[in-house]
Formats: sequence, C-alpha cells, structure tokens
Amino acid sequence: MADKKYSTLTTPDYDKFPNGSGWDSVYPRPGLVRNSFFSLNGYWEYGTGASSSFPDDLTEKIRVPFPPESLLSGIEASPKNNEYMYYRRKFELPEDFIKDRVILHFGAVDQVCEVFVSGKQVGKNEGGYIPFSFDITDYLKEGENEIHVIAKDSLDKKYPYGKQAKKRGGMWYTPVSGIWQTVWLESLPENPIRGIKITSDMTSATVEIDTDAKEKKLILSDGTEYAFLGNSLRIEPSEAHLWSPSDPYLYEFSIVTETDTIESYFALREIKIEEINGKMRTILNNKPIFLSALLDQGYYPDGIFLPASPEGYERDITLAKELGFNALRKHIKIEPMVFYYLCDKLGMVVMQDMVNNGRYSFLFDTALPTLGFKRVLPTLRNRDPEARSIFLSHMEKTAALLYNTPSLLIYTIFNEGWGQFLPDEAYEKLKGIDPTRLIDATSGWFYGEKSDFNSMHIYFKAPRIEKDNGKAMFLSEFGGFSLRCEGHLFGKKNYGYSLFKSEEAFEDAVIKLFENDTLPLIEKGLCMSVYTQLSDVEDETNGLITYDRRKLKLSSERMRLANEALYKALNEAINK
Repeated sequence: MADKKYSTLTTPDYDKFPNGSGWDSVYPRPGLVRNSFFSLNGYWEYGTGASSSFPDDLTEKIRVPFPPESLLSGIEASPKNNEYMYYRRKFELPEDFIKDRVILHFGAVDQVCEVFVSGKQVGKNEGGYIPFSFDITDYLKEGENEIHVIAKDSLDKKYPYGKQAKKRGGMWYTPVSGIWQTVWLESLPENPIRGIKITSDMTSATVEIDTDAKEKKLILSDGTEYAFLGNSLRIEPSEAHLWSPSDPYLYEFSIVTETDTIESYFALREIKIEEINGKMRTILNNKPIFLSALLDQGYYPDGIFLPASPEGYERDITLAKELGFNALRKHIKIEPMVFYYLCDKLGMVVMQDMVNNGRYSFLFDTALPTLGFKRVLPTLRNRDPEARSIFLSHMEKTAALLYNTPSLLIYTIFNEGWGQFLPDEAYEKLKGIDPTRLIDATSGWFYGEKSDFNSMHIYFKAPRIEKDNGKAMFLSEFGGFSLRCEGHLFGKKNYGYSLFKSEEAFEDAVIKLFENDTLPLIEKGLCMSVYTQLSDVEDETNGLITYDRRKLKLSSERMRLANEALYKALNEAINK
C-alpha cells in the first residue's frame, strides 16, 4: 500500500456522515425504480497486492462506495503501480427477496475488474465510469454468500480517465481506483421490465419498454392510464406542461405488467438552434434562452469522486441557481444517476462532456492553442486504433446511460483536443445515436466542420467573438479567476488564471467580466457561456466556492444580478 496522501478538508456533508454512510440507503437508479433493493454499500474487507489471485487474508476495511484514495473510504491511499485491489463482502439476503433472478449491480469500478460469487467468476468489466451488472442467481447459495472483486487501475490511457493523474497537480487531480459508486442487488420477476427509453419533445413523450411481458399499462401520477400496444407508447398530455430551468416540471409514472412494476418520470422540452435577426440562437421550447453555466468537475475533498451523500450534489446545484446560473457543464466525468435526477428535479440544464482518453501533451494540447496555434490535421491525433474504438464505444454507452435525462441538453465530445481524433465522424455518430440534443464536437479549439457550435475557450484576456461561421457562438470556458482562502486550502500550491489577494478584488473582477466583457457579446451572437468554475479543486483555487464548500467567495446577490443582466441582454438583442 502506498503512503497516505489525503486532504484534511471536509465538506458540510461529512459533518452529517463522518462514517461515510450517506449513500447506504440511497436508491441508485431514479429513472427506473423497482421495489427490490439490497444495498451492499458499507464496510468491505480490503487489501492490495501483486498477485492476480485473491488472497486468503485481507487485513483492512474499506467503506464502499468511496475510492481507497479518499478520506471517507477509511484507507486514504492509492494502490502502488501494478497492484491489484481485493474486495470481499459477505451477505445474507432477506427471506422472500428472490423473485426469479438476482442481479448484482456496480455503479462504477475504475479501471478493470473481475467479479466472483461463491468463488466462481461471474464476469469482467473494463472502463471506470459506466454502470454494469451480472445475473448471479445460479451462483447463490442458501444462507450466507460472498462476493469477491479483483480490480486494477494502472491509469491506462486507452481507457477514459478524465482529470486523473498519477502525478497530480495544477489542473490534474488525485486519481481514484476501484469501486467508487454504489454496489447493490435487485431481484427481477419472470418477464421483467429490463429497461425503458424515453424520447420527448414539446407535445409528447414516446416510451419504449424492453420486456417480454404481454400485458402492460402506463399510469401517470394523476391516475391517467395508457394501455401498451406492442412495446412503444406515445403520451400526449392534453395541456403540455413544459420543463425549463425556471419551471422543472416532471411527469411521474409507473409501468405495470402481469409480473413487474417500475416507476419513472419524463419531461416535455425541446432544444434547437435557430437564426434570429441574423444571429444563431439557442432555442428552448420555442423561446430563445441564454445558458449561463458553471464548469462543474464533481470533485470533493473527503470523497474525491463522490460527495459524502447526495446532499452534496444538491447543495452544489442549489448554490449555482442561487447565483443566477441556469446550467452546469459536467466536465469530463460521468456522475451517478442521482446527480442527473437532481438536475432534472431542481431545474439545472446539464452540458455533459464525454470522458477523454488518449495521451495528453501540455505543449500541443494547451500551450500552443492558448497562444493561437489551433490548426492540426485530425488524422495525426490519438492514432491508436484501440484507444479510438474504446472512446467511441464509451461515448455510445454514455449516450445510452443518460438518454432519458430531461435536463441534459448539450453534449461535448472532445475538450481542447485531449484525445481528439476525427471529430466530424464522432459528431455524426453521436448525432445518429441521439438527434434530440445539441453537440459541441470540439470544445475550445482544433475545430472540425461538423458541430452545432463555434466553441471558444478564452483565458488571460477579455472574451470576444473569434469568428462568425454561421454556427451558434459558445464561450465554453472563460474566467478562471483565483482567490486563495486560508483555512479552506488543499495545499500550498496554487493554480489559476489570474490571482487575486482579497475577496473585494476577486468579486469585482468576476462581476466586471460578466457585465463589461461578456454581456456585450450577446448582441453579437453569443448564446451560451461557461465560467470556470463552480468550486476549487485541489490546487485549483479558481472556484466561486472553496473546495470544502464552506466559503462562498463573492456576493450571491451581485452574481445573480450579473447573470440576470445576461438574460435581459438576450431579450433586448432578439427584440431589436
């Protein structure tokens, strides 16, 4: 086991759940709820070693679902290079739990793992961000059962890895390893509802159901019933109640078959881009909208990839709304589905990044493009065929996982050229999978021909419209102003784009950036912006709130008024 490297910072949620139990009873799949849930979160036996075989004795305890690097896991250390992680959990199912089949679910395990039940392998998984499951019915015994997991995380760049780095620092952060989302069991009846796919617009929602059941009906929360003919049903409410950030209305429903019942929800909304007065504008529900977002990296000092409980997500979302923002750019990380449900319920638009893989070069991917050198042949980037295939597969899995999320309106495929290759082909593939959302194919630079946006990252100088090529103008990163707040710091190092020494100077600079520099660009065609960032992350002190979520660095009222001025400016621009 490596030396302990952990933060002494904790969030307000740690005060409520210092033992890490904040996820133990949380149902992990809000979009398909079934009355069958057995949580395997909590303390597991744990150890590391060089052998790919499971050891006889494990001497440590780890709190699942937190990664071993985190304070909340109780381990607070990374496995050494090429070490395996060993997890063991004994459990006994309640009486009458088994209906027909028992499914073992993992929210995420980074990067590769093998899973065993009763000493027999039930499956393998590669990739650290997407949920997976195994049918373990035939491996279960009466009474006590035992699960073994052997995981390994070498930070192999062929797999998506986001902002993780073995040598963390600057804009690269502490890596996570092993199990980092909820582990749980559910029992399925005969002919279960295996899944649903919901496609909606402003007037209707089409629900496709994956089941072999013959009899099925959908019941809205108001009691309205719809019988299924086949496995697809179109629902057209008589008076459509549309979803928006200011009115996040959700239609809740259940689907009942002769053997199974699930609960879910949908929303009615439609996002597109249209030309108004010679400028391309983002249109939500046939009304122009300016999306003012915060970059949200989803890191926490006590849980790293997870807050101590889902309340941490809710606190971040609520804070962003209080500051006047109506969107979050989820930056190269896939969250547990609970996060997206909270955005649906609370009214926060999600801009979802795909998670990068491939090699990163500071010179070619950051330094030179920041100086203006942004042209590069796409065939020369991320040339490993296996890495390309894995990225596209992960992109497809991400789109399938998040497809039913009403608040998700925009995808980013490649960020600043990290692992970028053939962006036009990637755009076409994603658009074919999900034509209902907008796509920022190349966020920052290294533009292709096919994208719904002209996407700009502008630091170190006032934002500007770089060019008008007939696409919607998206300031997809800007700001990054830094303020170190004593007592709320991860360490002694600092990373940011402009360093301020007082709260007054920091606040004035941020507000000026919005009021004097960003607002005038709306009349010129700017339709969305993403300020860097919601919170500090380790060495990065460029958040509006500190890493421990305990100190807001500026006036919430001034920030809210600055955002409201952006929304007003859009209305004035389109009404000229």
